[in-house]
Amino acid sequence: MAREQDEGVDIFQLLEQASEKRKRAKREQLLQSLGVKEFFEEGSIKIETSICDGVECRLCIEACPTNALYWGNGKVNVVEELCVFCTACVLSCIVDDCIRVKRRRPNGEAEEFSTPQQALRLLHRTNCRKRSEMVKRRLPTAEAYLERYCG
Repeated sequence: MAREQDEGVDIFQLLEQASEKRKRAKREQLLQSLGVKEFFEEGSIKIETSICDGVECRLCIEACPTNALYWGNGKVNVVEELCVFCTACVLSCIVDDCIRVKRRRPNGEAEEFSTPQQALRLLHRTNCRKRSEMVKRRLPTAEAYLERYCG
């Protein structure tokens, strides 16, 4: 018995890991059936129901590409397994700070936004970074640029 304690096996940690593994497998299966690619390793979405005007607009529900948002019990709800943490719901929401999305990119960079302006700024920054990387791949140095275009 003392030997088992020395090994440090934590059954609760093992159960939690198994549960997380099943949850991730279910999510992958659901997204694959929808033909949706997952871009973010982890994330969360929270809807502040006390300030949500969902009964009047439901714009976030219409904008959601995976149908993760739905109307039920007098409020907007989320099926977290379907949410891919995109910016569609936040961009369409008419109430700032009503929908808060947190996500982590594969490179470890964390992002958080809750207003359309924050989401647009994030998209712009990401697109600028992608454009810069593409230019660097094609023209890694000033000499390469001059050789190609000034010849």
